[in-house]
Amino acid sequence: MMPKILVVDDDRYTRTLISQMLRSSAQVFLAPDGAVARQLFAEHDFNLVLMDQRLPNHQGLDLLREFRTQRPRMVAILMTGFADVRDAVAAVREGLFDYLTKPFEDLEALEAVIGKALEIDAAYREINSLRTRLAVTSGAPVVVGQSATMTRMLGQIQQVAGLDTTVLLEGESGTGKDVIAKLIHAHSPRSGKAFLEVNCGGLPESLLESLLFGYEKGAFTGAAQASAGYFEKAHGGNLFLDEIADMSPKLQSSLLRVLQDHSFCRIGSTQPRTTDFRLICATNRALAGEVKAGRFREDLFYRINVVAVHLPPVREREGDVFRLAVHFLDFYNTKFGKQCGPFTPAALAALEAQPWPGNVRELQHCIERVVAMQPGGVIDAVHLRPSGGSGQGADSMTTTAALPKLVYRQARAGFERDYLRDLLAAAAGNMSEAARLSGIPRQNLYVRMKRWGFVTEM
Repeated sequence: MMPKILVVDDDRYTRTLISQMLRSSAQVFLAPDGAVARQLFAEHDFNLVLMDQRLPNHQGLDLLREFRTQRPRMVAILMTGFADVRDAVAAVREGLFDYLTKPFEDLEALEAVIGKALEIDAAYREINSLRTRLAVTSGAPVVVGQSATMTRMLGQIQQVAGLDTTVLLEGESGTGKDVIAKLIHAHSPRSGKAFLEVNCGGLPESLLESLLFGYEKGAFTGAAQASAGYFEKAHGGNLFLDEIADMSPKLQSSLLRVLQDHSFCRIGSTQPRTTDFRLICATNRALAGEVKAGRFREDLFYRINVVAVHLPPVREREGDVFRLAVHFLDFYNTKFGKQCGPFTPAALAALEAQPWPGNVRELQHCIERVVAMQPGGVIDAVHLRPSGGSGQGADSMTTTAALPKLVYRQARAGFERDYLRDLLAAAAGNMSEAARLSGIPRQNLYVRMKRWGFVTEM
């Protein structure tokens, strides 16, 4: 279904230009004044509103504020003459997605801004849909992403979740293997039973052994009473062993026997106990390489490598960064009782330009920090900068070494940011001189500078 866009402008040429540009990709509704705009807005759920600042008997900003009281998450772009840019910049700080200066000299840039605004609207709607779905199916984790790599991976999960077979989740640290394990559990026939998870790399061998196998009273110093282990407690349900490559050789051998015989003995006992659980494993290392290096048992590898699912890193999830950012913004606003946001275009560009080596976890912590530190209001690129530490984060420079890991759009955004920053420095902050040096019209250059947060006032 094509998105609906409302264009409000008393200039027939502007309405016609935008309508013809978008006619193959959107349903475009045209309004020459505020009265018609109000009527159309009441009748349709628009994905985007493009509003002229100067209308007959109306100010575009006032009308947008009125619309936002009815639909707080409405995505809107203000169209304004160059003389009214200050008002437009102030509107962006209030939560307007972006503004465009007329006359439009760069139709490609116009189309790109509209496309990004529609993506933001889609992200908001996706988050609302997830909320509704979670209200119906409580316990199912939220998985955000519509990139091709995530779609393929989720298709694999849908195929195997209902099958009573071992699943091996492979992926870099921070890609969300624990979330996917919970998703498999939620959609498995065992969802009504226990889901237990253990990080094999975070516990000493003796503690991990007692946690998995359980123990009898007096089995070792401190065992004041008998305790059931996870093999026992997971009976009928799912057991998730995270970072299984860190399991010691002794426990690898013990686990293999449990998987083969479906029986085990508690520590300090010779009485066999039977168990029936579905095993889900995860690793951030290539297990085949660990086998060759002699660090992982080959027979255990073949036993758990029944269905292997690769979780893509964030750098391979084109288009998912802003969706994840919107989701985490919504989550932490709710958790902290705040009203931060929305993201400015400069903030979104900064987020998408980063390779995120820590993957989803790093991005999540970035948004958590921003919401925790901000009292409220829109989030701009400057708010994403870490307050201390190594200097790496959302405003760190995209180095040449990182470029091969970036898709073209991300690399281009990083180049533009760095180029404009250096250009402004070379011109000693003088916009007219910067325009002369770059060959970009001053008006267009100012718009680009503003989107990256390098200038805020005329």
